[in-house]
Amino acid sequence: MKKLLGSLVLGVLAAAALVCTTGGSPVSASSGRSGQVHIVKDCSAYNYMAGGTCKIVSSNLAEIPVGSLVHYTQAFGILNSAWIDSNVVLDAGHGNKAVGRCTVDFSITTPGICTFLDGTGDLAGFTARVNVSTTPTPPADYTWDGTYRFRPADGD
Repeated sequence: MKKLLGSLVLGVLAAAALVCTTGGSPVSASSGRSGQVHIVKDCSAYNYMAGGTCKIVSSNLAEIPVGSLVHYTQAFGILNSAWIDSNVVLDAGHGNKAVGRCTVDFSITTPGICTFLDGTGDLAGFTARVNVSTTPTPPADYTWDGTYRFRPADGD
């Protein structure tokens, strides 16, 4: 478990270093497009521990294909027994990753929130703000609905 957590933290730090070394500019972002994002993730294998994952089972963005993984770097229930408040790494495979944070209070029906700040590969320049459903549909599917944007690369 420590090795997995260390790898996740290292991945987040590497993504942050990439952003810093490029002056905050994305390496290969799309040219400034934006719109609505609709994602369904299956969390039936999520174990409530740091390093736990959910799998994307539906997505309207080509850059976040079905099978992408959401890695949670903090355990469920640290601040409150009904909350997840965690840094996340969205891993779309082949070096395409986005970093962000999710905060959800499962004791109420008000949606939680996830925000994404940047990424690498096809997710460079990716930002998003999504509402997170607090009641799963069987087996353990949660929705992310909100807006996304790809910041244009310098010179676009």
